[in-house]
Amino acid sequence: MGGCAGSRRRRLSDSEGEETVPEPRPPLLDHQGAHWKNAVGFWLLGLCNNFSYVVMLSAAHDILSHERTSGNQSHVDPGPAPIPHNSSSRFDCNSVSTAAVLLADILPTLVIKLLAPLGLHLLPYSPRVLVSGICAAGSFVLVAFSHSVGTSLCGVVLASISSGLGEVTFLSLTAFYPRAVISWWSSGTGGAGLLGALSYLGLTQAGLSPQQTLLSMLGIPALLLASYFLLLTSPEAQDPGGEEEAESSARQPLIRTEAPESKPGSSSSLSLRERWTVFKGLLWYIVPLVVVYFAEYFINQGLFELLFFRNTSLSHAQQYRWYQMLYQAGVFASRSSLRCCHIRFTWALALLQCLNLAFLLADVWFGFLPSIYFVFLIILYEGLLGGAAYVNTFHNIALETSDEHREFAMAATCISDTLGISLSGLLALPLHDFLCQLS
Repeated sequence: MGGCAGSRRRRLSDSEGEETVPEPRPPLLDHQGAHWKNAVGFWLLGLCNNFSYVVMLSAAHDILSHERTSGNQSHVDPGPAPIPHNSSSRFDCNSVSTAAVLLADILPTLVIKLLAPLGLHLLPYSPRVLVSGICAAGSFVLVAFSHSVGTSLCGVVLASISSGLGEVTFLSLTAFYPRAVISWWSSGTGGAGLLGALSYLGLTQAGLSPQQTLLSMLGIPALLLASYFLLLTSPEAQDPGGEEEAESSARQPLIRTEAPESKPGSSSSLSLRERWTVFKGLLWYIVPLVVVYFAEYFINQGLFELLFFRNTSLSHAQQYRWYQMLYQAGVFASRSSLRCCHIRFTWALALLQCLNLAFLLADVWFGFLPSIYFVFLIILYEGLLGGAAYVNTFHNIALETSDEHREFAMAATCISDTLGISLSGLLALPLHDFLCQLS
């Protein structure tokens, strides 16, 4: 596996360990140092990988706004004054649903994740990480200097390629490290949601143009590359077990196999029959995660724009940005909670998220909630459910798959959230058109 820095440091510590057998303390300190470097490294990788994806969704309402203000060269409008796009509708709709941005932000990821289990493992990790970082930087630049919705959506596509390729790469990479890094990765992705949405909201509220805001984020792709190439240690000597080993051995394996367990990294030797067997065993976790993400992104990109309150000082664009920020705050909190709360039956989270969708859809139709603050609370709760589903799904799979299958299982399960998001975007488009035609 190419690309991970620290192999020389690893060999040096090994040789030091041989010379100081009577004193076990230095190797212990080296091990602890490597543990924290990997933990911080995976947290930063999760943060940087999802950052551009989140920013594009936070800017979706602005990207689709056709009005431009003086001094603003990008195809967005940061102004505080709400400008109705459809005066005949009580929803103040854009001519195109924000689900269009969602689809541009997710369909390339879906293609990558569909193809990844079939052959992406043949490409070394380092080139994948480089492509991911370059695409993320390109997305910020292209959207910042865009003069049309079409060009902006091309930038969103680049963000999707970066996020999708990065997620399947880094989740597969966790198979070579202690299982605890999955929690750090998940927390980092949650942090990307919160910091991405909050930074876009805060910088535009502070008076920066969207072009300046997006260009100020170009340091994020550079941080991603630095985290991978400079911070992670070499994984060869890592023990994938750890503190969860007892819990793992006490559980029934997700995939039954008569083959002896091998070290992680051998997924390329799995036959198509073995891959299909593993995939069928993963469906217990894949299906509820698809349902969770379908429901929450149907809310986010199908209903957020329609949950418009005129009895508040916030403009329509500002309300949308606050919805995105609160959702991401809930995601960050729950994705960082694995050490406090483990949830095995993720079907319960899927059911609760569907109830959220039904409730907010009813409010869009009947308009019975009197204040935007009720919606704020529901959206925060929605984020908590979605983040918990994500981190617990991958944690359970890491515990219940053998070392031989873990890299493939992580890559295959990546498709769950992307498939749910894609389906929600496809259904949100006609719903938007239907509701916006209502007077």
